[in-house]
Amino acid sequence: MYSNITLPGLEGVIVTKSYQKEGVYHLHVELERQPHSCPDCHQMTQKVHDYRMQKIQHTQAFGRDTHLFYRKRRYICEEATCQKRFYEDNTLVARYQRQSVEFNQALSIELIHAKNFKDVADRFGTSPTTVMRRFDTICASKLNETKELPKVIAIDEYKGDAGGEKYQTIIADPIRRKPIEILKDRKKETLKDYLRQHGQGVEVVVMDMSPSFKAAVDQSLGRPIIVADRFHFCRYIYWALEQVRRHVQHSFDAYDRKKCKRMRHVFYKHQEKLTDKQHWYLEHYLHKSDYLERAYQLKEGYRKWFEIAKACGQEGLGEIKDTLYRFYDLVKASGVVEFERAISTFQNWQKEILNSFAFDLHNGYVEGINNQTKVIKRNAFGFGRFDRFRLKVLLHHQYKDVKIRIA
Repeated sequence: MYSNITLPGLEGVIVTKSYQKEGVYHLHVELERQPHSCPDCHQMTQKVHDYRMQKIQHTQAFGRDTHLFYRKRRYICEEATCQKRFYEDNTLVARYQRQSVEFNQALSIELIHAKNFKDVADRFGTSPTTVMRRFDTICASKLNETKELPKVIAIDEYKGDAGGEKYQTIIADPIRRKPIEILKDRKKETLKDYLRQHGQGVEVVVMDMSPSFKAAVDQSLGRPIIVADRFHFCRYIYWALEQVRRHVQHSFDAYDRKKCKRMRHVFYKHQEKLTDKQHWYLEHYLHKSDYLERAYQLKEGYRKWFEIAKACGQEGLGEIKDTLYRFYDLVKASGVVEFERAISTFQNWQKEILNSFAFDLHNGYVEGINNQTKVIKRNAFGFGRFDRFRLKVLLHHQYKDVKIRIA
C-alpha cells in the first residue's frame, strides 16, 4: 500500500508493504525524496547514489512485535570537486541505532515506571543488558539535577543496600514535597561535601535526632535552624514505657505475662479511644504494678503536652516551653528511671524540638518516600549499582504523575 498510516513514530513515512511473519508485524517504509544539503560543501542536491535496507525494532503495533525495514536513501553531492555520499535526514532512527526513536522513547517511559529491567526486556522483546544500557544512556538525560538547594530541606536515611553501602541518605523539599538528591551513604563527610557544594541558600533543616547529621549540617551550613522530626523525639517516650512494661511483666504469673505482651497496644493507644474490653485490661495491669502505672501516667502527661504544643504553634512557644519544664519536673518526681533517660535526650535536643512547633515542619513526607524506595528495591530484587538505584528512585518521583504506558 502506498499511503501514510497513523502509527506512533511513523508520521510522514511512506509504508510500501506490510505483512506478518512468524508472529511479527513487518513494515517496509521509506521517506519522500527531498533536496539535501551536503555536509561538506553545503551544496543542495537531489541525486541519489544508492539505497540501503536497515532492519529496525519498533514499538508494538496491533498487539504484535513490530520490525521496520527502512529503505534508506544515500545521496551524492553533485559538485565535481566534492562527490560526498551521505544518508538522508530522518526522524525514524538515530545514527548507529537498531531501535527506532519511538521505541527508545517508549522504553525510557517504561523503565521509569516498570518494576525491574527484566520485566521491561520481556515486554519489549530485547535483553535485560540492552535495557540496562538504554536506562544508563536515555534516562540519565531526563533527570532534572538540582544545582542549588531550597531554603528548607529535610534529611533522612534509609536502608538501600546499594553500591556496597547498607544505608543511603535522602535530601528532600518538605514544602513542595519532592525528593532532591540521594547520597551514596550516611557518612558525615559525604553529607558535608554535598551541602557545601549546593546548600548556600539553606536556612532550615528538618532531620531526625542523629548527632552525625547535626554535626554535618552545623559544620557545612554555618549553624542553620534545625528542626527535630516529631516522630523521632516522640518515640523516646514510648520506648521508655515499653522498657517499663517489659521489665514489670516478668513479675507477673505465666498467664498475665503472656497476655500483657499480647495486649501491649492498650498502653500506647489514646485513653479516650479504648474500647471497654481494652480499658478493662489496661486497668487490670496498671493495678498490678505501681511502677507501670506511674510510667503510664507520664506517657499520658507527655501526650497532653504534645497536643497543647501542636495547638499553640509559633505564637505559644513560651507556654510550650513552660509546660515542657513541668513535664520534666513530673518525671524527676516520679522516680521512673526509663523516663529520666528519655527527658535527658529531650534536654539535649530541646531547641530543635521546640523548633518543630515553631515552624510546623516534620519528616512525614520523607518517610513516605523511603517506603516507596524500599518497594522499588524489592520489586527489582535489589540494585548492585548505586547510580542506577539513585536514578530509578529520583525519576520515579519526578515522573510519577505521567500515566502513559506503552507496549
